[in-house]
Amino acid sequence: MAADALISAGVVVAGVVISFTGWFWLDPLVSLVLAAVIVRGTWDLLRESINLSLDAVPEGIDLAAVAAYLRTLPQVSDAHHLHIWGLSTTEAALTVHLVLTDGSQNDALLHEINDTLRNRFKIGHATIQFESHGTQSCAAVGDDT
Repeated sequence: MAADALISAGVVVAGVVISFTGWFWLDPLVSLVLAAVIVRGTWDLLRESINLSLDAVPEGIDLAAVAAYLRTLPQVSDAHHLHIWGLSTTEAALTVHLVLTDGSQNDALLHEINDTLRNRFKIGHATIQFESHGTQSCAAVGDDT
């Protein structure tokens, strides 16, 4: 709101100067300056909006670090089909297939992974699919991470 007030004040000041001096060239100059201020102020919002529309990995989340974390879990022999995208400018989602070494689907492991994703990587919505080691993996064709 303060920026809007400053922009409005700039327009009023320019109008007053133009009316007293006749410097009509000041109008386009002030307009260009104010347009630059508006573009600068909204650039981050535009970038975030484009990233959301493209389902890009949100800023501040390192896809490689998440993949490395998941692959270092003792019960996990592989992680694939890892996708991270933004649900909004403040929330992120994840889907992944994890191949377990012992084949048992462990609720404690699921809770541990979800807690770490939420607290360390700021990913609040995770869908995790467990697969058994040694079975035909979903990653057999076209593995994308």
